[in-house]
Amino acid sequence: MKSPLTLVAIALLMLSACARDAGAPALAGAAAGQTPTAASAGAATSATPAATLTRTVASEAANAANGPNRDESALERIAALPASAELPAGKWVAGTHYRPLVPAQTTDAAPGKIEVVEMFWYGCPHCYAFDPYLESWRKNKAPYIEFRRVPVTWGEVHRAHARLFYALQALGKEEALHSAVFAEMQEKKNFMFTAGNEHDTIAAEVVFAKAHGISEADFMSAYNSFTVQTNLQKADDLQRRYKVEGVPLMVVGGKYVTDVGMAGGEASDLISIVNDLAASAKRR
Repeated sequence: MKSPLTLVAIALLMLSACARDAGAPALAGAAAGQTPTAASAGAATSATPAATLTRTVASEAANAANGPNRDESALERIAALPASAELPAGKWVAGTHYRPLVPAQTTDAAPGKIEVVEMFWYGCPHCYAFDPYLESWRKNKAPYIEFRRVPVTWGEVHRAHARLFYALQALGKEEALHSAVFAEMQEKKNFMFTAGNEHDTIAAEVVFAKAHGISEADFMSAYNSFTVQTNLQKADDLQRRYKVEGVPLMVVGGKYVTDVGMAGGEASDLISIVNDLAASAKRR
Protein backbone atom coordinates (compact mmCIF):
# COMPACT_ATOMS: atom_id res chain seq x y z
CA MET A 1 0.00 0.00 0.00
CA LYS A 2 1.38 3.40 -0.97
CA SER A 3 2.13 5.90 1.79
CA PRO A 4 0.13 9.16 1.98
CA LEU A 5 3.25 11.09 0.89
CA THR A 6 3.66 8.84 -2.15
CA LEU A 7 0.00 9.31 -3.08
CA VAL A 8 0.39 13.09 -2.81
CA ALA A 9 3.48 12.95 -5.01
CA ILE A 10 1.64 10.92 -7.65
CA ALA A 11 -1.31 13.31 -7.59
CA LEU A 12 0.95 16.32 -8.01
CA LEU A 13 2.84 14.74 -10.88
CA MET A 14 -0.41 14.14 -12.71
CA LEU A 15 -0.96 17.90 -12.76
CA SER A 16 0.77 20.29 -15.10
CA ALA A 17 3.74 22.43 -14.09
CA CYS A 18 3.61 25.36 -11.68
CA ALA A 19 2.76 28.41 -13.77
CA ARG A 20 4.79 31.60 -13.79
CA ASP A 21 2.37 33.50 -11.52
CA ALA A 22 1.91 30.68 -9.00
CA GLY A 23 2.24 31.84 -5.42
CA ALA A 24 2.21 35.57 -6.16
CA PRO A 25 -1.40 36.28 -5.02
CA ALA A 26 -0.91 34.43 -1.73
CA LEU A 27 2.43 36.06 -0.96
CA ALA A 28 1.51 39.61 -1.89
CA GLY A 29 -0.94 40.32 0.94
CA ALA A 30 1.35 41.25 3.80
CA ALA A 31 -1.04 43.92 5.01
CA ALA A 32 -3.77 41.34 5.31
CA GLY A 33 -1.55 39.05 7.37
CA GLN A 34 -1.37 36.43 4.62
CA THR A 35 2.38 36.31 4.15
CA PRO A 36 4.70 33.59 5.54
CA THR A 37 7.25 35.10 7.90
CA ALA A 38 10.60 33.97 9.25
CA ALA A 39 10.25 30.89 11.43
CA SER A 40 12.12 30.01 14.58
CA ALA A 41 14.70 27.20 14.31
CA GLY A 42 13.04 23.93 13.33
CA ALA A 43 9.56 25.48 13.25
CA ALA A 44 7.21 26.24 10.37
CA THR A 45 5.30 29.39 9.52
CA SER A 46 1.61 29.61 10.40
CA ALA A 47 -0.68 27.08 8.71
CA THR A 48 -2.88 29.60 6.97
CA PRO A 49 -0.22 31.29 4.77
CA ALA A 50 1.34 27.95 3.85
CA ALA A 51 -1.98 26.41 2.92
CA THR A 52 -2.85 29.50 0.89
CA LEU A 53 0.42 29.30 -1.03
CA THR A 54 -0.03 25.58 -1.71
CA ARG A 55 -3.62 26.05 -2.92
CA THR A 56 -2.55 28.94 -5.14
CA VAL A 57 0.25 26.91 -6.73
CA ALA A 58 -2.11 24.02 -7.50
CA SER A 59 -4.79 26.37 -8.83
CA GLU A 60 -2.38 28.23 -11.08
CA ALA A 61 -1.01 24.93 -12.39
CA ALA A 62 -4.49 23.74 -13.29
CA ASN A 63 -5.29 27.04 -14.97
CA ALA A 64 -2.09 26.81 -16.99
CA ALA A 65 -2.97 23.31 -18.12
CA ASN A 66 -6.51 24.22 -19.19
CA GLY A 67 -5.98 27.76 -20.42
CA PRO A 68 -4.64 29.26 -23.67
CA ASN A 69 -1.42 28.03 -25.21
CA ARG A 70 1.42 29.23 -22.99
CA ASP A 71 3.44 30.15 -26.06
CA GLU A 72 1.51 31.50 -29.02
CA SER A 73 4.40 30.80 -31.39
CA ALA A 74 4.61 27.10 -30.46
CA LEU A 75 3.14 25.84 -33.72
CA GLU A 76 5.43 28.11 -35.69
CA ARG A 77 8.47 26.71 -33.87
CA ILE A 78 7.34 23.12 -34.33
CA ALA A 79 6.84 23.71 -38.04
CA ALA A 80 10.40 25.01 -38.19
CA LEU A 81 11.85 21.76 -36.84
CA PRO A 82 13.54 19.87 -39.69
CA ALA A 83 12.68 16.19 -40.09
CA SER A 84 16.29 15.25 -39.35
CA ALA A 85 15.98 16.79 -35.89
CA GLU A 86 12.86 14.89 -34.87
CA LEU A 87 12.97 11.74 -32.77
CA PRO A 88 12.05 8.39 -34.38
CA ALA A 89 8.46 8.46 -35.60
CA GLY A 90 5.96 6.69 -33.38
CA LYS A 91 7.87 7.22 -30.13
CA TRP A 92 7.89 10.90 -29.12
CA VAL A 93 6.15 13.54 -31.20
CA ALA A 94 7.43 17.10 -31.61
CA GLY A 95 4.82 19.53 -30.32
CA THR A 96 3.25 16.87 -28.11
CA HIS A 97 5.97 15.25 -26.00
CA TYR A 98 8.61 17.94 -26.49
CA ARG A 99 9.10 21.12 -28.42
CA PRO A 100 12.18 22.49 -30.16
CA LEU A 101 13.86 25.71 -29.19
CA VAL A 102 14.18 27.84 -32.32
CA PRO A 103 16.76 29.14 -32.58
CA ALA A 104 18.75 26.58 -30.60
CA GLN A 105 20.66 28.06 -27.68
CA THR A 106 24.33 27.71 -26.82
CA THR A 107 25.22 25.77 -23.67
CA ASP A 108 28.14 25.53 -21.26
CA ALA A 109 28.64 21.80 -21.85
CA ALA A 110 32.15 20.52 -22.56
CA PRO A 111 32.91 19.18 -26.05
CA GLY A 112 31.21 15.84 -26.60
CA LYS A 113 28.80 16.45 -23.71
CA ILE A 114 25.08 17.28 -23.74
CA GLU A 115 23.77 19.71 -21.15
CA VAL A 116 20.46 18.94 -19.45
CA VAL A 117 18.99 21.75 -17.34
CA GLU A 118 16.12 21.56 -14.89
CA MET A 119 14.37 24.89 -14.43
CA PHE A 120 12.71 24.72 -11.01
CA TRP A 121 11.33 26.61 -8.00
CA TYR A 122 11.57 25.47 -4.39
CA GLY A 123 8.01 26.72 -3.77
CA CYS A 124 6.56 24.47 -6.49
CA PRO A 125 4.99 21.22 -5.21
CA HIS A 126 5.37 19.64 -8.66
CA CYS A 127 9.13 20.28 -8.61
CA TYR A 128 9.22 18.69 -5.15
CA ALA A 129 7.27 15.64 -6.33
CA PHE A 130 9.50 15.25 -9.39
CA ASP A 131 12.79 15.69 -7.52
CA PRO A 132 13.19 12.05 -6.27
CA TYR A 133 12.79 10.77 -9.84
CA LEU A 134 15.29 13.36 -11.04
CA GLU A 135 17.77 12.45 -8.31
CA SER A 136 17.58 8.76 -9.20
CA TRP A 137 18.12 9.61 -12.87
CA ARG A 138 20.98 11.99 -12.08
CA LYS A 139 22.91 9.24 -10.30
CA ASN A 140 22.49 6.83 -13.22
CA LYS A 141 22.43 9.14 -16.26
CA ALA A 142 24.53 8.58 -19.36
CA PRO A 143 28.14 9.75 -18.86
CA TYR A 144 27.87 12.22 -21.75
CA ILE A 145 25.08 14.17 -19.97
CA GLU A 146 26.05 17.20 -17.90
CA PHE A 147 23.18 18.07 -15.56
CA ARG A 148 22.54 21.27 -13.67
CA ARG A 149 19.68 22.98 -11.93
CA VAL A 150 18.65 26.56 -12.63
CA PRO A 151 16.07 28.28 -10.41
CA VAL A 152 13.49 30.59 -11.97
CA THR A 153 13.59 34.27 -11.02
CA TRP A 154 10.15 35.42 -12.19
CA GLY A 155 9.21 37.49 -9.14
CA GLU A 156 10.21 38.49 -5.63
CA VAL A 157 9.53 35.11 -4.02
CA HIS A 158 11.18 33.16 -6.85
CA ARG A 159 14.26 35.37 -6.73
CA ALA A 160 14.57 35.00 -2.95
CA HIS A 161 14.51 31.22 -3.30
CA ALA A 162 16.94 31.35 -6.23
CA ARG A 163 19.38 33.36 -4.16
CA LEU A 164 19.13 30.79 -1.37
CA PHE A 165 19.91 28.03 -3.90
CA TYR A 166 22.96 29.83 -5.27
CA ALA A 167 24.22 30.74 -1.78
CA LEU A 168 24.10 27.07 -0.77
CA GLN A 169 25.76 26.13 -4.05
CA ALA A 170 28.57 28.66 -3.43
CA LEU A 171 29.10 27.05 -0.01
CA GLY A 172 29.38 23.60 -1.60
CA LYS A 173 26.12 22.54 0.05
CA GLU A 174 23.82 22.15 -2.96
CA GLU A 175 24.02 18.36 -2.99
CA ALA A 176 23.69 18.00 0.78
CA LEU A 177 20.85 20.48 1.31
CA HIS A 178 18.82 20.65 -1.92
CA SER A 179 16.30 18.07 -0.69
CA ALA A 180 16.30 19.66 2.78
CA VAL A 181 15.20 23.02 1.34
CA PHE A 182 12.36 21.29 -0.50
CA ALA A 183 11.32 19.49 2.69
CA GLU A 184 11.43 22.73 4.69
CA MET A 185 9.06 24.43 2.28
CA GLN A 186 6.84 21.58 1.10
CA GLU A 187 6.56 19.52 4.28
CA LYS A 188 7.03 22.06 7.08
CA LYS A 189 5.38 24.84 5.05
CA ASN A 190 8.18 27.24 5.98
CA PHE A 191 8.70 29.14 2.72
CA MET A 192 11.38 31.42 4.20
CA PHE A 193 9.89 34.48 2.56
CA THR A 194 8.13 37.67 3.59
CA ALA A 195 6.77 39.79 0.75
CA GLY A 196 8.31 43.25 0.62
CA ASN A 197 10.59 42.54 3.58
CA GLU A 198 14.05 41.38 2.52
CA HIS A 199 15.32 41.57 6.11
CA ASP A 200 12.83 38.97 7.37
CA THR A 201 13.34 36.80 4.29
CA ILE A 202 17.10 36.70 4.85
CA ALA A 203 16.60 36.11 8.58
CA ALA A 204 14.48 33.05 7.83
CA GLU A 205 17.10 31.71 5.44
CA VAL A 206 19.83 32.28 8.04
CA VAL A 207 17.81 30.27 10.57
CA PHE A 208 17.65 27.41 8.06
CA ALA A 209 21.38 27.65 7.28
CA LYS A 210 22.35 27.63 10.97
CA ALA A 211 20.08 24.64 11.62
CA HIS A 212 22.15 22.78 9.01
CA GLY A 213 25.58 23.68 10.36
CA ILE A 214 26.32 26.86 8.37
CA SER A 215 27.34 29.92 10.33
CA GLU A 216 25.55 33.18 9.75
CA ALA A 217 28.82 34.82 8.70
CA ASP A 218 29.56 32.14 6.10
CA PHE A 219 26.01 32.18 4.77
CA MET A 220 25.90 35.97 4.42
CA SER A 221 29.31 36.04 2.78
CA ALA A 222 28.07 33.61 0.14
CA TYR A 223 24.65 35.28 -0.12
CA ASN A 224 26.22 38.65 -0.95
CA SER A 225 29.03 37.27 -3.11
CA PHE A 226 29.80 38.23 -6.68
CA THR A 227 29.41 34.56 -7.63
CA VAL A 228 25.80 34.46 -6.44
CA GLN A 229 24.95 37.73 -8.15
CA THR A 230 26.50 36.51 -11.40
CA ASN A 231 24.59 33.23 -11.22
CA LEU A 232 21.32 35.10 -10.67
CA GLN A 233 21.99 37.16 -13.79
CA LYS A 234 22.73 33.96 -15.75
CA ALA A 235 19.47 32.44 -14.47
CA ASP A 236 17.60 35.54 -15.64
CA ASP A 237 19.16 35.15 -19.07
CA LEU A 238 18.43 31.42 -19.39
CA GLN A 239 14.84 31.91 -18.23
CA ARG A 240 14.37 34.47 -20.99
CA ARG A 241 16.13 32.45 -23.69
CA TYR A 242 14.25 29.26 -22.81
CA LYS A 243 10.92 31.15 -22.58
CA VAL A 244 10.12 29.48 -19.26
CA GLU A 245 6.46 29.81 -18.30
CA GLY A 246 6.15 26.80 -15.99
CA VAL A 247 8.27 24.49 -13.84
CA PRO A 248 9.65 21.90 -13.62
CA LEU A 249 10.92 22.30 -17.17
CA MET A 250 13.69 20.18 -18.70
CA VAL A 251 15.93 21.74 -21.35
CA VAL A 252 18.09 19.35 -23.39
CA GLY A 253 21.17 20.48 -25.27
CA GLY A 254 19.77 23.98 -25.69
CA LYS A 255 17.61 22.45 -28.43
CA TYR A 256 14.54 20.89 -26.83
CA VAL A 257 12.23 21.51 -23.87
CA THR A 258 9.80 19.12 -22.21
CA ASP A 259 7.89 18.81 -18.95
CA VAL A 260 5.63 16.48 -16.99
CA GLY A 261 2.54 17.73 -18.82
CA MET A 262 4.03 16.98 -22.23
CA ALA A 263 5.04 13.56 -20.91
CA GLY A 264 1.38 12.82 -20.12
CA GLY A 265 1.75 13.37 -16.37
CA GLU A 266 4.21 10.51 -15.92
CA ALA A 267 7.61 11.26 -14.39
CA SER A 268 9.09 8.06 -15.79
CA ASP A 269 8.07 9.05 -19.32
CA LEU A 270 9.58 12.49 -18.82
CA ILE A 271 12.88 10.87 -17.86
CA SER A 272 12.68 8.64 -20.96
CA ILE A 273 12.01 11.63 -23.20
CA VAL A 274 14.99 13.49 -21.72
CA ASN A 275 17.26 10.48 -22.27
CA ASP A 276 16.13 10.09 -25.89
CA LEU A 277 16.43 13.81 -26.62
CA ALA A 278 19.95 13.85 -25.15
CA ALA A 279 20.95 10.81 -27.23
CA SER A 280 19.49 12.47 -30.33
CA ALA A 281 21.36 15.71 -29.62
CA LYS A 282 24.61 13.81 -29.14
CA ARG A 283 24.27 12.07 -32.51
CA ARG A 284 24.11 15.46 -34.22
